[in-house]
Order: sequence, then C-alpha cells, then structure tokens
Amino acid sequence: MGNRPTLAPSDLLYRSIEMLNNIGLPGLLLIAVVVLVLFGRGKISSLMGEVGKGITAFKRGVKDGSEELEKETSEAAVDVTPAETEKDKA
Repeated sequence: MGNRPTLAPSDLLYRSIEMLNNIGLPGLLLIAVVVLVLFGRGKISSLMGEVGKGITAFKRGVKDGSEELEKETSEAAVDVTPAETEKDKA
C-alpha cells in the first residue's frame, strides 16, 4: 500500500478536536434531528427533567455544605479581643 506516516496519539487527539470545531450549525442541527427521531420528544423531555433535578440537587448540596462549613468555623472562632481595663476606659 502507500507510504502513510503513522500518527502519534497526540496527533489523533488534535485531529479529533479539530473535527469537532468544524461541525458548525448545520451539523449540530442534523445531530439534533437524528437524536429527536431516535429517542422521541417524550424521552428527551423526561431526560432533560432529570438533568434539571440533578443540577438542582447538586446546587442544594453545595449550598448546604458551605453553610455547614460556615457554621463550624463560626463555632470554632474564639473572641481574642482583650477585655477592657480601667486604663482603657479613661
């Protein structure tokens, strides 16, 4: 056969990424139509609903975790200001 140079894995990755950049709007529309035909509108809408629930649960978990950390740090915080003495009041 021909003298084809072998490609390194990094070259293959680069070419794959380059192909994805060249899809464009018509290609994306074609992919969307094919997915819609394969799965149907009902399946896609239920899938998107599940994705939305997952995102909401993730945000709630992050918020609860940060509130818990703030609570722990505020409980562990110690007031280190010196007490007022008679000299300070004068």
